[in-house]
Amino acid sequence: MHPISIFWFRRDLRLEDNTALYEALRGEFPVQPIFIFDTNILDTLDNRSDARVNFIHQEIIRLNQELLKRGTSLEVRVGNPLAVWKDLLMDYEVKMVYANNDYEPYARKRDKEVHDFLRSKDISLKVKKDHVIFEKDEIAKEDGRPYTVYTPYSKKWKAQLTDLQLSFFPSNELNNWNLTEPKSILQLSDLGFKPTQISFPERDVNVDRISKYHQTRDIPALQGTSRLSVHLRFGTISIRQLVRIALKTNEKYLNELIWRDFYQAILWNFPRVVHENFQKKYDGIEWRNSEEEFKKWTVGKTGYPIVDAGMRELNATGFMHNRIRMIVASFLTKHLLIDWRWGEAYFAKKLLDFELGSNNGGWQWAAGTGVDAAPYFRIFNPYTQTEKFDPNHQYIMKWIPELNSPEYPEPMVDHKMARQRALNTYKAGIN
Repeated sequence: MHPISIFWFRRDLRLEDNTALYEALRGEFPVQPIFIFDTNILDTLDNRSDARVNFIHQEIIRLNQELLKRGTSLEVRVGNPLAVWKDLLMDYEVKMVYANNDYEPYARKRDKEVHDFLRSKDISLKVKKDHVIFEKDEIAKEDGRPYTVYTPYSKKWKAQLTDLQLSFFPSNELNNWNLTEPKSILQLSDLGFKPTQISFPERDVNVDRISKYHQTRDIPALQGTSRLSVHLRFGTISIRQLVRIALKTNEKYLNELIWRDFYQAILWNFPRVVHENFQKKYDGIEWRNSEEEFKKWTVGKTGYPIVDAGMRELNATGFMHNRIRMIVASFLTKHLLIDWRWGEAYFAKKLLDFELGSNNGGWQWAAGTGVDAAPYFRIFNPYTQTEKFDPNHQYIMKWIPELNSPEYPEPMVDHKMARQRALNTYKAGIN
């Protein structure tokens, strides 16, 4: 065996503009790329045709094809990451390990275990920032405390942004690879998963669509958003690339990318938000938590067309338009008084672009319990939201063809009554 470095792909499934991969390829030793299908995660998925596993598998095949052109291939393993690393050290003479940072609680725990193990073998694990523009506490108040309101955070974010944060890392131009015989990529069936019927958005960046984002972003019947969220989630596209484009074309789109950094920072600084209300004063809310009503919401049979269309789109495609996400979340938490954690968990199962920070932040925003949240008395009216954003029912009719027929249910709850009930419940529950 000859000494090598290992690059560990995680949420950065691309060769171009990849921070830690660039550092690895500039290093002393040839680089062997690996990917680990983490059974700690796979075993929590109750749908054996989970579309996200399909997406990752598709992107790994693409990555491997690119690597084969460079005389190497991707080493793909399955198992508990720590156990996989113990096996890797038996198969390779590893001198250095490189990876990009991940900020979710499980990932932090996993990385600490791997770091401690590698250190016990005198091997360094070098991690780099790649998934966000600013991480952890890089954007902070003058006294060092984290921001918990978006607007001042975004102003500081923009003020601190320099060419350094937007550096391009030409990792795909370097060729210091560990030259090996091609390795076979595991089939989905080997992982215990089946192919999905869900199709995935293209990896190409539509600059023209981004330039019109401020005009089209709230109209669910249009292709008015970038549709790149799943690619950001798994790092098949560089966040720096999108910010560079947004700075030239559309500030509204840039602001959405800043929201993503903001929620990642909240998750890092306040990991308790995963299971708790950020604003503890709402801990006294008495959620109704009707399982029967929750089921109707999940399958898109609430009798509120804009809500039902959104849930059916999610179930069928793994995607939901951002405006619709706000409407369905408000409906669940305010109209039905069902705990935001139920809705957050359902989205976590279904969304292709599920990111813990953004999903948690969005749900707590809708429920009024989070950082920079909508006031609890702001309750979206599904009817006025429809009039404003889908007046001709183009979006609704796509997903509810039986609208205006006896097959479509009556509203499961009266809007006026539900609104007042929510106001009373929140007011009574505030500590």
